[in-house]
Amino acid sequence: MSFDPDQPRYDQSTFYGRLRHFAGMTDPLIAFAPTSELVAASELMQKCREKKPVPATLEELHRAQRLYQSAFHPDTGELQNFAGRMCFNVWGGTMLCGAMMIWYKSTPAVIFWQWANQSFNALVNYTNRNAKSTLTTKDLAVSYTTAVSGALAMAIGLKTYFAKKQSSPLAQRLVPLGAVAVANAINIPMMRQNELKDGMTVTDIDGNNVGVSRLAAAKAISLVVLSRNIIVAPCMRLNKVASFRKHINKLNIPTQLALTFVIYGAMIPVGCALFPQQNSVKLSTLKRWEPEAYEKLKDIKGDRVYFNKGL
Repeated sequence: MSFDPDQPRYDQSTFYGRLRHFAGMTDPLIAFAPTSELVAASELMQKCREKKPVPATLEELHRAQRLYQSAFHPDTGELQNFAGRMCFNVWGGTMLCGAMMIWYKSTPAVIFWQWANQSFNALVNYTNRNAKSTLTTKDLAVSYTTAVSGALAMAIGLKTYFAKKQSSPLAQRLVPLGAVAVANAINIPMMRQNELKDGMTVTDIDGNNVGVSRLAAAKAISLVVLSRNIIVAPCMRLNKVASFRKHINKLNIPTQLALTFVIYGAMIPVGCALFPQQNSVKLSTLKRWEPEAYEKLKDIKGDRVYFNKGL
């Protein structure tokens, strides 16, 4: 029986393999697994690392691995807070996306739900951060304040603009999408600002740490921002197909929430799987755009460096 607790079950070089991996890891049904079961899964993975005999079938080992990956930080091995786990993201995201689509008409409602959404995003970003990079309380405060301010400014600005232009209700319902997209473009880079300033750890083809690169950090963060916006975009466009409002108005809100849950739940593993988790930058690219890093890395094994892009 071959099993490696630190290697994904499916081939990560293909989109389908990554999709199956993240579908299991972000499954909302395992979000409410009891802490005792999570701890038992962690202990089982540790026994496998130590090559100790374990009284479990291969299928049981894969389930324990899935629970471990969904709840424990990959860098520190610490149990993540409940609301910040990616498997809970479907539940939290559904409530917030639904609220932003439903209560979009008044300015106070826009402000409140954008604030709630960015507070949740800040928690998710902190929980799934690169723990190898230091993050002070001041960094967190600056990230949170900047992201929320950007989202609110975008939301209120778009709402005012479309109201003056007497735009269609559909255009006004797209305000939350624009605000969320801008906020993600602010929140994620700010949360990982130390990687942009000091560089993120990169490895050679064998997984050995060989140095740091700011270019790798910029690529990693750009891919995460793009993925997050792709995840949320279909949910924000639900109102375009919700033409049944006039006919079943009483059922509209629960129907939209149910659709949001299904679509958001499907899009999270898709967004996470778009780009390989272990990404890379060619040395020739470093030579052109980050020559100081290239000089330190040019003699490594292989023609590129690798890094964990994060979620």
